[in-house]
Amino acid sequence: MKVVIQRVSQASVTIDGEVVATIKTGLLVLVGIEDADSEEDINWLVGKIINMRIFGDENDVMNLSVQDVNGDIIVVSQFTLHASTKKGNRPSYIKASKPDVAIPLYEKFVSQLESEFGKKIQTGKFGADMKVSLLNDGPVTILLDTKNKE
Repeated sequence: MKVVIQRVSQASVTIDGEVVATIKTGLLVLVGIEDADSEEDINWLVGKIINMRIFGDENDVMNLSVQDVNGDIIVVSQFTLHASTKKGNRPSYIKASKPDVAIPLYEKFVSQLESEFGKKIQTGKFGADMKVSLLNDGPVTILLDTKNKE
């Protein structure tokens, strides 16, 4: 799994003109799933996302997690995170899982994140044409790949 974590002052997801998710302080998490992903990847990512200290403390040092600041989280499926640009100028998405594999893993990821976070996780809609709006705070953007564990 690949994720892009963005610390936000506000974020929202709109589908067909309807706002389906909106938060103030928190994280916007874009997630891309490939066939090789498993529950082990989900476990590692959930722990990282919830505990990552990327919010400022009283000394404005990034020392607090999204839980520490009582923030919220939006998760958005993003198959394009698995784009291969090695050949030519048109990205290939061959590594991205098809919906029959990706949807159950995506739903498990959101469910486990919600369970361990202890709060409702807002989401977009898997496979929908979404308009994602955000005000990146910092900016702080972190890339995680479960295959590299970096």
